[in-house]
Amino acid sequence: MLDLGAGDGRLSTALADAGARVIAVELHPGRAEALRRRFAGSGVRVVEIDALCFSLPGRPFRVVANPPFAITVALLRRLTAKPSRMYRADLVLPRAVARRIASRPPAGFVAATGLSIPRQAFAPPPPKDAAVLVLRRRPGRRH
Repeated sequence: MLDLGAGDGRLSTALADAGARVIAVELHPGRAEALRRRFAGSGVRVVEIDALCFSLPGRPFRVVANPPFAITVALLRRLTAKPSRMYRADLVLPRAVARRIASRPPAGFVAATGLSIPRQAFAPPPPKDAAVLVLRRRPGRRH
């Protein structure tokens, strides 16, 4: 399980508590170090790198993340590109973006919007409300 833009580790914690093997990807050095301390000995692997530069796993993988809104389009292109082995992603994105992608998902994927999240639920709040975009590779497609 990849948590891209792990921040303070809330999603990584929930995923690890549910028994997932987690790779928490975080660009900010201070946050990455705090994550290393928080997850020491837990099995959560912390990688300090830009999510757009991180080498995607060579085997099928899933993403659960609240990535930085500024990299949404580039990240989605990367995760859904032909070489990617991603089979599912649950991403917290600006609500309008999530709806747009759900209405016209990338080739080889089906998409839906899930839970809506008001901007006030974030600290600091982003400029717009968010929603969960659920992307699944179409059945029968290589992953």
